[in-house]
Amino acid sequence: MLSKFVSRDTLKGYLYLAPALAVILFFFLGGFLIAFVQSLGYFPVIGMEEFTLKYYKEVFQNPEFLESLQYTLHISFISTAIATVFGTALAYFFLKTTPHNPLFHFIHKVPIAVPHLVAALMIVFILSQGGIISRLFVKVGWITETADFPAIFYTQNAIGIILIYIWKEVPFVTLMVYTVMKNIHTKLGEAAATLKASQLQVFCHVILPLSMPSIVSASAIIFAFSFGAFEIPFLLGATYPKTLPVWAYLNFISVDLSARPLAMVINMLVSLVCTVLIFIYYLSMRKYLRKWS
Repeated sequence: MLSKFVSRDTLKGYLYLAPALAVILFFFLGGFLIAFVQSLGYFPVIGMEEFTLKYYKEVFQNPEFLESLQYTLHISFISTAIATVFGTALAYFFLKTTPHNPLFHFIHKVPIAVPHLVAALMIVFILSQGGIISRLFVKVGWITETADFPAIFYTQNAIGIILIYIWKEVPFVTLMVYTVMKNIHTKLGEAAATLKASQLQVFCHVILPLSMPSIVSASAIIFAFSFGAFEIPFLLGATYPKTLPVWAYLNFISVDLSARPLAMVINMLVSLVCTVLIFIYYLSMRKYLRKWS
């Protein structure tokens, strides 16, 4: 009966994937369910056995929540916007100038292979007040001491965190967008050029609109990542406010186990924002695919 709706090869592929998917779903959904139950105050280990929404109210009424949310959105929006623009521009640059140059492709892929913690250490060594550039500025006499160098880490403007995210995210956007642009340029781009369209017209009216699904997809992925990331804001973020993931972590490791539901509430809110973002991305994909199909 099932074979009427799904081909045998497709069904066989699902069966091959079933063990791995079962493990992933078990740990993901199981962890999510436990976090959700604990966010409602059910934590029998310490005698909390009643479901309640008071922890959600406590988080929403806490002034630190709005500060943390604003700080997290500040980092995510700015890093995503800049990485998307630069990644798209770099994809088009590769398309027009060096489509077969392996050196350029190798160089822009390097940041993807570098872990975030390693990237953080690299940028700290280079751009911190005690880093290479500040010492070089002292040497040439542009500043009198390293403390005069602008502070970009552990500050509320989060410039250092944003720079790390941009350095890591631009190659990812480039890879996603370049593949789509290459196919578009080979077919429709060349056809538009034969009809006397200028390079700017080809880019604005053909390549960019048709590339929007991949651009939106890449933006959604890197925004969700930067919004839910923990390690870089934890190491290089401001003392106050904390990003939401860092705030959740600090509540989770608190010696006061009654703070555990607060951590789970924050995790639920982060998950909700990411889910809404995925839904917006899905609608955007449907819109552009319907428009250009």
